[in-house]
Amino acid sequence: MADLPIIRKLDEEIEALDREFRITLPRLIREAAAQGDLSDNAEYRAAKQRQEFVNARLGQLRQRLAGLALINLASIPKDRVGFGSTVTLEDADTGEEKVYRLVLPEEVDAGQGLISAGSPVGQCLIGKQENDEVVIRTPAATRTCLIVRIRTIHDADE
Repeated sequence: MADLPIIRKLDEEIEALDREFRITLPRLIREAAAQGDLSDNAEYRAAKQRQEFVNARLGQLRQRLAGLALINLASIPKDRVGFGSTVTLEDADTGEEKVYRLVLPEEVDAGQGLISAGSPVGQCLIGKQENDEVVIRTPAATRTCLIVRIRTIHDADE
C-alpha cells in the first residue's frame, strides 16, 4: 500500500503541515504576542486560527491514512476489475476505445480517466472480467461497451 501515489501525497502534506504546526506557527504566535495587547492583535488571531485549521487538517489526514492502511491488497481480485485496475473499454456502437483506472476518491480526475468505484462507470466495471459486456448509464447517455483489457493493481506491481 505504501507505494500508492495517494499515500505519498498524504505523507507529504502531513509532513509539511506538521512542520508548520510545530515550527512556523509557534514562532508567528510568539512574535505576534510580543507586540502587546492580544485583544486587538490581528496577526495573533490569524496565526491562532491557522493553527486550529492546521491541527484539524492533520487529524483528518492521519485518519484517512489510517483508513487506507486497512485496505487489504490480497482481497483485491487478480482477474476481475477492482480497486487499482486499469480497464480498456470498446464502445459497441462506435468502436472507440476508452481507458479508465479505478482510484481512491482523492485521486479522481475524470478527464484523465481516473474514476472511483462509486462513479456510474466504476459501478458498472467492478467485478467484471475481460470480454464482459457492460451497460454504462450516465446522466448524459447510456452506452454498451466491451471490456477488452484489464490490468489489475497486482499487474502493476510486476
